[in-house]
Amino acid sequence: MADMGAFREAVTGWAAGGSGESGESGESGESARELAARLPVRAVVLLEGPSDAAAVDALAERRGRDLEGEGVCVLPMGGAMSVGRFARLLGPPPGLGLRLTGLCDVRERDFYARALEEATAGAAQAQEQAPEQAPGQVQRFFVCAADLEDELIRALGVARVEELVRAEGDLRALQTFLRQPAQQGRTAQQQLRRFLGTKKGRKIRYGRVLVEALEPDRVPAPLDSLLTSL
Repeated sequence: MADMGAFREAVTGWAAGGSGESGESGESGESARELAARLPVRAVVLLEGPSDAAAVDALAERRGRDLEGEGVCVLPMGGAMSVGRFARLLGPPPGLGLRLTGLCDVRERDFYARALEEATAGAAQAQEQAPEQAPGQVQRFFVCAADLEDELIRALGVARVEELVRAEGDLRALQTFLRQPAQQGRTAQQQLRRFLGTKKGRKIRYGRVLVEALEPDRVPAPLDSLLTSL
């Protein structure tokens, strides 16, 4: 049975191979097209990495949403600079014609803006060439003030995040990290944000942990708006 994981895998392989042009899809591209139609997939959320995906999935679960069942693919790209390629492949024809949205850090805003602008321009050109072919939908993307971890730490407060770190068994690691000379002079919020990225897999785990600890009215605006828009 086809599932969204298989679609994600096919799209990632498609984006990684060849020139990235929609017309030169190869085996991964054909698989992605077939799965998109069969599942079906109606929208793709373009995210920098798996920690962002963990946060989006956690909030969806808290709100009783089944994104995969709704035809929404949450897709970590492995880096914000890949957004242009993914937008070309998944967005308006000659791409798959799926609705695109995403969440990004403020420093990555230009990558996303350029990618979605080019996808929109491509849709207009494709419609001129083939008026009978409906263009895909390109939606806005949502920008975090610094990054999603920073948004979550500010929403919860330093004291609450430290409680969660203790509950997760990482207090000693945090205390060791805070003694490093490089951390002196930084705010507690900055220190916590950096700590989350110091060990492989930690950001992914805390992406879920922090979201699950949020009060319903304290969800960061970019994350809340993204999920509400889907």
